[in-house]
Amino acid sequence: MAEETAQVIRVLGFAGSLRRASYNRALLEVAKGLAPPTLEIAIFDLAEVPLYNADVEAAGDPSAVRALKDAVAHADGVLIATPEYNFSIPGGLKNLIDWLSRGDDQPFALKPVAILSASAGPVGGARVQYDLRKVMLFMNAQVLAKPEVFIGMAGTKFDAEGRCTDDTTRKFVTDQMAAFQRWIAAVGRMRAGA
Repeated sequence: MAEETAQVIRVLGFAGSLRRASYNRALLEVAKGLAPPTLEIAIFDLAEVPLYNADVEAAGDPSAVRALKDAVAHADGVLIATPEYNFSIPGGLKNLIDWLSRGDDQPFALKPVAILSASAGPVGGARVQYDLRKVMLFMNAQVLAKPEVFIGMAGTKFDAEGRCTDDTTRKFVTDQMAAFQRWIAAVGRMRAGA
């Protein structure tokens, strides 16, 4: 009997920080490296997404926005790693969500989403996750509830090259990626009416 090959699950990841050496960008790379073999994570750089402007939208989505919408629409799930700015969602990430929320082709509807955050402070971005979960609820996304990943004091858990040096953090991320794989499959079954 031939061995079945597992179906590849395509996940689109983006970091809420535009900073090149962002802990959250590094966290996406950690997740990518620790994900189950059939969970493939591609990282989208939101730096090219322009500020949302209804006048620009009325003339047609800019190419970076169209590429973003297409990437989210074709992904099986979305992974968001974000810092917390002023107790809430960073402007670049909120801008990306604002672009995605517009139009009949809003790609977050019923899309499985997982959120993780890293912060230099002690609470690891807990407040941004609560705000982001509210926004995702409005977008009708299917956000993974558990396990939550909040990485506080991130400067002590990543080296200068962005590699995670903390075994506990790596375990949290590994567990979340395994749960996210199961969540994507479960949401897929719900959508199919199983």
